Amino acid sequence: MITVRRADERHLDRRHRQELWHSFNPHEPGKPHAGGFGALESLTENRLPPGGVSVARPSREAEIVTYICQGTIAQEESTGSSGVVHAGEFQRMAIGQSIRHKETNASRTEWAHIFRISLRPSEVGSNGAREQMHVATAQRHNVLRIVTSPDGRQGSLHTHQDALIYSSLIDPGHHLTHELLPGRNAWLHVICGEAASHDMILTQGDGVGVTNERSVSLTAHEKCEILLVDVGEEVHSVPGPAG
Repeated sequence: MITVRRADERHLDRRHRQELWHSFNPHEPGKPHAGGFGALESLTENRLPPGGVSVARPSREAEIVTYICQGTIAQEESTGSSGVVHAGEFQRMAIGQSIRHKETNASRTEWAHIFRISLRPSEVGSNGAREQMHVATAQRHNVLRIVTSPDGRQGSLHTHQDALIYSSLIDPGHHLTHELLPGRNAWLHVICGEAASHDMILTQGDGVGVTNERSVSLTAHEKCEILLVDVGEEVHSVPGPAG
């Protein structure tokens, strides 16, 4: 089963000049995967203006993977921990319930472009745990480069949840296939560019949920960048059209 979430179907939230697009919106229960996609609870695209600040205070523990597509952000937490994440870096962190998490665009002239994946917590007590790494363009060129996994395979970041996250930068005409083991499903998100997947044309901001299929396939029509989340948890959804 293939479920498409077009870019303009995402929920847009504008606050303090920042722009957030939510691929899954629990306040729209009639839409397929409104509450997430298996272990994938949310996928948010955030454009933070120069010097802009974003503050979050989760109502429960969360495991979050952040990818900085452009720019640099400085992070602070009410626990006293802090750090900086640069373009091309992926970060995995666990945020505790009611912990205040603040992010600031470190540039005074350029917008920051951020992607954030929230995984449903599989355990508690890992508050404040974080790790990050830079993944060079060459490491993601025309291949699916794993960036997070439960066992840290191939030098990836460790997640507590049963989820594998991949990143790729794909040249026009190049084809990628990701095999899905029995019981596993995948969400594909197009960061930029245009590609064909399962007989559909996808462009910037589009997402596709793939359930009960043997693989996810993608052919780039123009240079594009994608994120792919492979999850092992059963997906509960409301059936929807493929296009």
